[in-house]
Amino acid sequence: MIGLKVAIFGLGYVGCTVMCCIAESGHDVLGVDISARKVADINAGIAPFSEPRIGEMLRSGLDGGRIRAITEVPTNLDALDLAIVCVGTPSGPDGAHDMSHIAEVTRQIAGAVGTQRAKPLTVAYRSTMRPGTMQEFVSPIFAAKLGAQYLDLVELVYNPEFLRESVAVSDYFDPPKIVVGTYDGKPCTTLATLHQGIAAPVFHTGYREAEFTKFVDNSWHAVKVGFANEIGRVAETLGVSATQVHEIFVADTKLNISAYYMRPGGPFGGSCLPKDVRALTHMAAKAQVAVPLLSNVISSNDAHRRYQSARVLRTLSVAPRNARVLLVGLAFKQGTDDLRESPNVDLANDLLEAGVALSIHDPALDPARLQGRNLGYAYAHLSRIDQLLIDAVAVESGDWDLVVACNATVDALNLGDQAVLRTYEIP
Repeated sequence: MIGLKVAIFGLGYVGCTVMCCIAESGHDVLGVDISARKVADINAGIAPFSEPRIGEMLRSGLDGGRIRAITEVPTNLDALDLAIVCVGTPSGPDGAHDMSHIAEVTRQIAGAVGTQRAKPLTVAYRSTMRPGTMQEFVSPIFAAKLGAQYLDLVELVYNPEFLRESVAVSDYFDPPKIVVGTYDGKPCTTLATLHQGIAAPVFHTGYREAEFTKFVDNSWHAVKVGFANEIGRVAETLGVSATQVHEIFVADTKLNISAYYMRPGGPFGGSCLPKDVRALTHMAAKAQVAVPLLSNVISSNDAHRRYQSARVLRTLSVAPRNARVLLVGLAFKQGTDDLRESPNVDLANDLLEAGVALSIHDPALDPARLQGRNLGYAYAHLSRIDQLLIDAVAVESGDWDLVVACNATVDALNLGDQAVLRTYEIP
């Protein structure tokens, strides 16, 4: 493996851990931090925090001459292959990230990049930053310092970290994934060298996708903890063993602990999910147990339903009252005729209310065969269903301003080059 010369800017929890792990892999690492005490401790082999294996790795790196720490950004970075930014982005008063540290270290790095480099210096940001930061905040600083041709001198990369405290070293060498965001979504050779020997799926994306993924991950982890604790509170109050319920829940890796239900797309509906969420929140209320996460699931779903309706209307190339719209899929799920609490019924009503000329195609749906509560729901919520439904022949001979696909039934239709908006997925 080719040894890289790396600088780490910011020697907090992430920066110091990354420094030690990179040195352990055989690379030379220069750590930079404004704290004189922290730098002195690191150079003396004293880790600035308690984390398994970090102390031993730090001393090993120092003894092998692979780790050194300083308080000032070098005036020239020509000897480096890679600069990694790990400075903090703490919450501001309004909850947004404070980007002052990112701005300052970016200006310092840009000012120290030589103009005679044989190849660009790779500058990888690991600090958590909102989508658009690399493109709209970081890149302009380099452009201002180095000129319009700054990409000839630096290769800017966003490479989020996924380190958990107490197992950070294991997470570095055995991560769940590696995400590399570049301005054109192409791989970065320098980071490929850095990650050599680490077995993990690698995703090459644009900046924004790489920046956003950390927020998604951490918010999902927070939701999981909040959900588990709300369930635990309700279970204990009702005399139910939360431990046994958890054991049963996590054993289901087909639906519960899986990618199923996790793709952004249409709202949920049908006869089970809305009904049981309402029943569980009712149980909690009766037991006087606060479950704010669960209590807002239905309103969150309603917000998404309204978003999808607005999205369809925004996509129309003509005014709603002049639009001929085909809705493909009316039941809450493909292959069924169950219309109960189907968000697609709500979408159809929203479109009719907006004045579009609406037609609906759902091959699994025959109003004459609807029975019981499904029959009642259909005519109570979409009284014109008989007049709106059309067959495949009418679909394929029609001239539509927009085809709204609520499920993959649309793929079996011959629609030529007519515009299709898929509400069951958000690209």
